[in-house]
Amino acid sequence: MKQAIVARTDVGMGTGKLAAQVAHASLSAYEDAGESAGTEWKSGGQTKIVLKGSGEKQLRELADAARREGLPYAIVRDAGHTQLEPGTVTALAVGPGSERVVDRVTGDLELY
Repeated sequence: MKQAIVARTDVGMGTGKLAAQVAHASLSAYEDAGESAGTEWKSGGQTKIVLKGSGEKQLRELADAARREGLPYAIVRDAGHTQLEPGTVTALAVGPGSERVVDRVTGDLELY
């Protein structure tokens, strides 16, 4: 079981902003996972990776792929209080789910 979080590289997030957006995405997708998947992922160490996304279009395409695979996912939009305009899509979490299935959706992306 693992979770992949895809963060945009084209919006110029600082390190702290990036960390916060990744955390928002991870928690939101976990909360949408079924009890069984969430429990298995949690008890297995909550494996997660952070990957680079080129832009909003790519994140939306990956979200569609996750939906088709039956994976939980979450798209994060920034509130706009600091670095970004309100509503800017910043990150996407895919999973938790089977590592094999998560990799079918995100396996071609580069590590952040």
